[in-house]
Formats: sequence, structure tokens, C-alpha cells
Amino acid sequence: MEINFFTENIDISLENEELIREWIGKASEDRSFKIGVINYIFTDDQTLYHINQKYLEHDYLTDIITFDNTQANEISGDIYVSIERVKDNASKYQRTFLDELHRVMIHGILHLTGIRDHDEDEKKIMRELEDKYLSLLFDLNQ
Repeated sequence: MEINFFTENIDISLENEELIREWIGKASEDRSFKIGVINYIFTDDQTLYHINQKYLEHDYLTDIITFDNTQANEISGDIYVSIERVKDNASKYQRTFLDELHRVMIHGILHLTGIRDHDEDEKKIMRELEDKYLSLLFDLNQ
């Protein structure tokens, strides 16, 4: 199991990296997956916007883009997170920055386990699973 945290064009550091690794491992295990190599790349809006245009042909800002390298039941991938979007969304949805960051982080993991969020039914399932695993993080942190 390897979970890495990188920054690109932004200054941020995660608190409790080991707790985050444990949380992601337990959430993945709960979904019947093992962790291969997960790279979180925390960056800015501009970088994620360019990635969104280049690789997905989308012309808008987003908070997360997940590149999936999963094979069988071993999840691997690169998860790009715009810290600027996370901050804006935290304010918009009246959450703390850390709560929103954790939600986005587990959102990427859920994508790697096959959960999609293209239509309303899929979005509902995604939100329920995000909430479930955010509760798990809360429990681990106690």
C-alpha cells in the first residue's frame, strides 16, 4: 500500500498523513479493494483547468480529476485536487475546509472503486458513500 501526497503550484500541508492513509485503506478494504499506489496532487484552479481541457475536453473549473490505473481489485491512480475549488466549495456549502478536503479525497477513492456520479441516482449513491467514509474518518480520529 502506497499513498503519496504532493503539491504543485500551491502551498499546503496535510495534518495527520498517517491517519489519512489508514482511513483510505479501511475505506478501500470496506469496498473490497486493496491499495496499490495512490498519488494525491494538491494544486490550483489553473492547473486543474488545463488538465480538464487537455485530457477530458471540459472547459470549466473542477475540484477533482481522477486518473484511474486500477487493475482487478487493486486500486491505483493519480488524484488531482484544486485547493482553491475546495476552499470555495467549503464556503459555498458551509463546511470547514478540512471537511470539504476530506470529502473530495474520498470522492476520488470512490471513483477508483467504480462509483460514478454522472446522473442523479449515481450522485445520491456517491454522496451516501462519502458520508459513510467521512464518519469512519471521524471515528478513527477519536
